[in-house]
Amino acid sequence: MDARGYQQYKQQSINSMTPGELLLMLYDELVKRSTLAYMALEKKNWEQFEGAMDRCIDIVNYLDETLDSKYPISRDLSRMYDYFTYEMGRIKTGRNKKELERLRPMLADMRDTFHAAEKNSGGQGRQG
Repeated sequence: MDARGYQQYKQQSINSMTPGELLLMLYDELVKRSTLAYMALEKKNWEQFEGAMDRCIDIVNYLDETLDSKYPISRDLSRMYDYFTYEMGRIKTGRNKKELERLRPMLADMRDTFHAAEKNSGGQGRQG
């Protein structure tokens, strides 16, 4: 399959996902990138570490920007996303392994919470 065909397939797959599935995909990517950042930090691969942290920050910023303010929980989620962004900036700047170890389980917990909500809603889940 050529690259253009793959991109079209990928775009169609994304377009056919429910909002809940998209949210879970973003959280999966966030957890994955935070793990890559951790591994790169251990290897002192600063370029890979910074790239992974930048991607984490981009994902959290996107999650924050796409919140639907008509839901009361959105305000709380926005504060949490602000906290994550702040901590990720500190981790990136300080190359702080201990803080990254502390943050990663929080990201995984958020993903797991949204996964449970998606499952309980019968696949119709939507971010607050």
